[in-house]
Amino acid sequence: MSDILEGLATAVIEGDVDEIEFLTEDALDEGLSAQEILDNGLMAGMDHVGVEFKAGNMFVPEVLRSAKAMQTSMEMIRPLLVEDGAKMAGKVLLGTVKGDLHDIGKNLVGMMCEGAGFEVKDIGKDVEPEGFIDAIKDFEPEIVGMSALLTTTMRAMGHTIKALEEAGLRDKVKIMVGGAPVTQAFADEIGADGYASNAASAADLAKEFAGIA
Repeated sequence: MSDILEGLATAVIEGDVDEIEFLTEDALDEGLSAQEILDNGLMAGMDHVGVEFKAGNMFVPEVLRSAKAMQTSMEMIRPLLVEDGAKMAGKVLLGTVKGDLHDIGKNLVGMMCEGAGFEVKDIGKDVEPEGFIDAIKDFEPEIVGMSALLTTTMRAMGHTIKALEEAGLRDKVKIMVGGAPVTQAFADEIGADGYASNAASAADLAKEFAGIA
């Protein structure tokens, strides 16, 4: 790995927004492709962050800083990725289910998935089943992630999956669920394809679904 790519990975890990902007410009000036910057710089850094987060060595505020640094660079290279027709890992649609206004966990999942090379669309919080249906038709993701942080809103996940079945969309996507009160047993009960206990695990699960784990 070149010094610049190592520097980009380190800037992601340390959440250094100013440094990553400077290094991204440097990398592009030196002729590195947007794909190389993404794969060998940003994703390498976020992979490390994910491992440390799961191990309990990094915490949410630090992960948010890392994600902000990564997004700063992504904003600079995204137009080039599109222009080059870069192959993303897949598409992930995320939303917090109806009745639930919590979104920090979901936002972290989005950042981790983007760091793993996915194109991510976040449809926000308090999303009705119809909102998921419309977004799936429009965005055509391979993976749908649903979040709930309250025991009272967990059931909306099951209602949403049922609505997707009725709309003929259930077999077109893999569904992963998460949130503080959610468990593997609950995920099995409502017919989800997978459960993740934290953002790093959700990104790993998405990679597994996409066949790149």
